[in-house]
Amino acid sequence: MSEHEEEAARRLAEELRNLKVEDVLLNVLVQISSIGYRRLGLTEETKEDRDLGQAKLAIDTMKALTPVLAQVVPSELVLEFERSVAELQLAYVKSASEGAGGEA
Repeated sequence: MSEHEEEAARRLAEELRNLKVEDVLLNVLVQISSIGYRRLGLTEETKEDRDLGQAKLAIDTMKALTPVLAQVVPSELVLEFERSVAELQLAYVKSASEGAGGEA
């Protein structure tokens, strides 16, 4: 292993030592939420990315992970994620009904 690779491995080990699972969960939930909104395809920019199966998976994942996160982060953050789930669910219904010719 080269000196450069050893240094990179040491930096990675240090980052992992300081990283908390809740930090990773927060980042993952933010990313999942963003992907979920994009997969709803509700805007001109995202309409080609529409995939309701992926949007539903994003919603279900957030619903499953938010209670786990609630055990270790402030309640304000949990409320934000719960609001995000509710907004995603409403947007999902809108997107699904538009895909069905406007019929719910």
